[in-house]
Amino acid sequence: MLAIYPGSFDPITLGHLDVIERGCRLFEEVIVAVLRNPNKSPLFTVAERMDQIRRATAHLSNVEVDSFDGLTVTYATMRRANVLLRGLRVLSDFEMELQMAHTNKTLSEEIETVFLATSNEHSFLSSSLVKEIARFGGPIDHLVPPPVALDIYRCYAKTLPVPVPNMDLPQPLEPPKTEFHRETVGDPE
Repeated sequence: MLAIYPGSFDPITLGHLDVIERGCRLFEEVIVAVLRNPNKSPLFTVAERMDQIRRATAHLSNVEVDSFDGLTVTYATMRRANVLLRGLRVLSDFEMELQMAHTNKTLSEEIETVFLATSNEHSFLSSSLVKEIARFGGPIDHLVPPPVALDIYRCYAKTLPVPVPNMDLPQPLEPPKTEFHRETVGDPE
């Protein structure tokens, strides 16, 4: 049975990867389908996101990465998929996803939506949260696959955190030693 896991994946997180890995155990093939959404301003291009997903799922033999625009059910029908795979983090996700599943059912009765509850350690995680943490210089290596973390750090190069083990990140420049810096950091004169 073929399942499609649609989303923007901007960027792919360890929560997404968890759903993909678990979906791969349930279905013969999982297509991770990157939605081209003209209403969003993504951090990464569709091609970059597809590459990130391919690198993150290289250890899974039954994953394909593709992109689409338009309705998910139209894409699923074109690919002859039987299942849409969706991850649920919190109750608000369920309300939105259930509404979408019912709507999709009115468009195509042949396609079922299967929900996977996210693992506890990823229940808080979203792509938006990852980007916000990175934008303000926080570490995100524990939230996304290592190659993706490097891509994100490069996007926000002015706010690189302490280097992640096993990653060759450029080192941030030392801030100038000013009176303000010495006072706030506690640097002896």
